[in-house]
Amino acid sequence: MDIKMWINGKEVKGEVAPETLLIDFVRSKGSFSVKRGCETSNCGLCTVLLEGKPVLSCSTLVARAQGKHVVTLEGIQKEALEIGLFVADEGAEQCGFCSPGLIMNMYAMKNELKNPSDEEIKHYLAGNLCRCTGYMGHMRAIRKYLDAHQEVSHEDRK
Repeated sequence: MDIKMWINGKEVKGEVAPETLLIDFVRSKGSFSVKRGCETSNCGLCTVLLEGKPVLSCSTLVARAQGKHVVTLEGIQKEALEIGLFVADEGAEQCGFCSPGLIMNMYAMKNELKNPSDEEIKHYLAGNLCRCTGYMGHMRAIRKYLDAHQEVSHEDRK
């Protein structure tokens, strides 16, 4: 089947088998930040944004992305660096295994949620496995990151 989508703002096309996973297609197009981790949709290492929403690309058929926009870490490098600094400042950056999915989810939260509850934040983290921390550092980093961007939004309105 023929497939067309936008990866990080660039139109890409290809011929794929119907059972092709999104992870395999985006990697074939040069988005190597998207990695396999657990192969069971539990670790979040393969998280990408599909039309702005986080999805696990290891369990998403590429056909679901037909005609849509996909964003990977390569597409948000500046934002990923900023998010990484918030995570590191809170001591939540240890082995780095969970970082790709965590960063993608934090970016999505900033764009989608306004003043999220802890439960809403935990919903975004449900697909991210962290092997090193108890998620408290992540929660602090997320809160500080979202608060910083909430303040910017308020200043822009003045």
